[in-house]
Amino acid sequence: MKDKIFDFVGKHPIWVILVSLILVFTAASGAQHLVFKSDYRVFFGEDNPQLIAFESMQKVYTKSDNVSFVVVPADGNVFTPEHLGALKKLTKDAWQVPYSTRVDSVTNFQYTYAEEDDMIVEDLVMNPDRLNAAQLENIKRIAISEPQLVNKIVSELGHVSVVNVTVQFPGIDPIVEFPEVASKVREMKAQFLAENPGTEVYLSGMVMMNTAFSEAAMNDGSTLIPLMFLVVIIVIGVLLRTISGTIATVTIIIMSIAATMGLAGWMGFYLTGPSSSAPTMILTLAVADCIHILTSMFYEMRHGAEKRQAIRRSLEVNLQPIFLTSITTAIGFLTMNFSDSPPFWDLGNLVAIGVMLAFVFSVTVFPALLTVLPIRVKVQEEDKQDNMTALANFVVSKRKLLLPLVSVLIIASAAFIPNNELNDDFVKYFDETVPYRSATDFMQENVSGMTVLELSIKSGEQSGINSPQFLKTVSDFSDWLRSQPKMDHVNTITDTLKRLNMNMHADDPAWYKLPTNQEMAAQYLLLYEMSLPYGLDLNNQLDVAKSSTRVVATYENLSSNEMIAAEKSINDWFAVNAPQYQVDIASPSLMFAHIGQRSIISMLGGTTIALLLISVLLGFALKSWRYGLVSLIPNLVPAAMAFGIWGLANGQIGMSLSVVAGMTLGIVVDDTVHFLSKYLRARREGQADSMAAVHYAFGNVGTALWITTFVLVAGFMVLAQSTFKMNADMGMLTAMTIFIALVVDFLFLPPLLMAIDKSVEKKKANADVSKASGEHSETKNNSSEVTV
Repeated sequence: MKDKIFDFVGKHPIWVILVSLILVFTAASGAQHLVFKSDYRVFFGEDNPQLIAFESMQKVYTKSDNVSFVVVPADGNVFTPEHLGALKKLTKDAWQVPYSTRVDSVTNFQYTYAEEDDMIVEDLVMNPDRLNAAQLENIKRIAISEPQLVNKIVSELGHVSVVNVTVQFPGIDPIVEFPEVASKVREMKAQFLAENPGTEVYLSGMVMMNTAFSEAAMNDGSTLIPLMFLVVIIVIGVLLRTISGTIATVTIIIMSIAATMGLAGWMGFYLTGPSSSAPTMILTLAVADCIHILTSMFYEMRHGAEKRQAIRRSLEVNLQPIFLTSITTAIGFLTMNFSDSPPFWDLGNLVAIGVMLAFVFSVTVFPALLTVLPIRVKVQEEDKQDNMTALANFVVSKRKLLLPLVSVLIIASAAFIPNNELNDDFVKYFDETVPYRSATDFMQENVSGMTVLELSIKSGEQSGINSPQFLKTVSDFSDWLRSQPKMDHVNTITDTLKRLNMNMHADDPAWYKLPTNQEMAAQYLLLYEMSLPYGLDLNNQLDVAKSSTRVVATYENLSSNEMIAAEKSINDWFAVNAPQYQVDIASPSLMFAHIGQRSIISMLGGTTIALLLISVLLGFALKSWRYGLVSLIPNLVPAAMAFGIWGLANGQIGMSLSVVAGMTLGIVVDDTVHFLSKYLRARREGQADSMAAVHYAFGNVGTALWITTFVLVAGFMVLAQSTFKMNADMGMLTAMTIFIALVVDFLFLPPLLMAIDKSVEKKKANADVSKASGEHSETKNNSSEVTV
């Protein structure tokens, strides 16, 4: 079958190219259906328990999607007539943000106070331009002592304030809705800065985070992929010194990417931050196939073969190894389906499709292009093998030293794996150059963080929130929350009720406590709600039936482990102190914390399955179960060493890094398969001993391996420059793993093969000696019998 394919490609290269281009163009036309989803919810499957809990809470209370204007006055004092006036105008203008349902700031905070027998409810700041020094000082005193404001809307020092806009998206067309809001708030920011020179404004909140996701992906697409193309062209052109080979390789890359992304559009895929890096990965992997074919073709031509003959020989030599590396790479990427995050499913599936398309194009279109394009190679001895010959000599002569030495390095590196800590912080998905990251970091340092836990505490009965026992439980719990480490702010209805109770007792501070009567609590809340203006009601804290209340706890940035520990401590508190009440806990922060941990566990299982499949496949392909088992070592070691080094240098493992072991498994197999296949060819066909087989493997595939490794590492290092940290860390750790794989296959695998085969050869020799000795003894006995 393969001979027929090779013959057809060699005889009809133009037809192969034209038909392939038509098919690729048809597939690529589906790319117009691709859309980018920036909502952080895409990271979670529909059956994700934390997402289900969060969505349920969002249906009961007002949405928590928001934009935060973090405003820093030039003189460092929020409480001046000029700045309060600017804040009041910004608060009013913020109602014009598309889909806004609520705006909170220090100026429109609904301040309550007693006036004779009446309770007055009004904006904390009414007419800022008419305020005198005493009034300004009073407003400041109220703001920095009010639990609902301090460390949430205004800083303790009064030098930074926040205008928070709650947004409720229709959900009809998120691709348009999110950019629409982001564009409007940026326009408002620019206008505010123009009207208030010297003032600084940062934009944070969930809406800006979603926007940052999409913008990071688009930035990568416009910078990293073109940069990678440049790297590939330079590497191939410099190392292989072939213009035609470079053109043919780039053509295969373009066809592989275009066809993959087009098929993704036809199949209904959508792009996200992780899946948008698929073209970069396909690009680097497609290069590997082409380089193996090119180097073998040049080798044949330098030794006198005609071009068509050289192409055919190269295909015959490389077809099986390239197919094996392609299928094992696809299997490795398909293990990403074991992740709990859909964007990583899409990334794995897209790259698996791209890898197999690259294989098909590499063994059909690529040789057809090489046949058509002019290629001249001077017939000469292969000078470039000198370096590989020297390396082979070194490895063979130092094999007894290299095997234990590299083994110690492997064990020492892997020993640091426990240093890694699971830590997914979605704020840190972006580096410091991204405006959202810098804005959120500033907000964290000066007001409050974005790590939030939302709790719905259910009384179990209609109007049950007014029960003195229920209110006391919520109050005690809120006080306990405020005592927890790294706590910035707690928003709870009991603070409002305490203030209302004080107001109804002539603002006597001694009455700043919860009402002891259920009817009184209900009357206070009813009176207060009737006095609130549109958009500032209590729907963000109470459900319609008044049967449950939402408490929002805002922490400093917590690691995933700390977040899950905080969730557990809350559940433990209720189990001990209020088991009669049901509490639901949810938030985007908690969702990311749980999915990271689950991804680690599920990916370990997926990687194990992939490893077994690959080993079985290699056992069949190499016709040796022994070598199939041996291949496990160089396939496992690179990831173990890379994660160990990562634990020593960084120590933070997020959701994106949980997929690296499975993702790189197939790529790492490339080196092992090519080296083993050449080694076994020398042993079986050339009847070479183990040392001569190692020389043969280095001489025939060594150059191609280090060139492909260089290209792959360069490609993933380009990805490591992404401002989207999920992609950047994944690119960096993948590059490390691939580089380590080459070192292991050059310095560890050959000594291991020689040691194993020497043992086998020794046993075989002993068996032969024993057999010969037995035959000699039998002959001697027969001779004696004849003599007798």
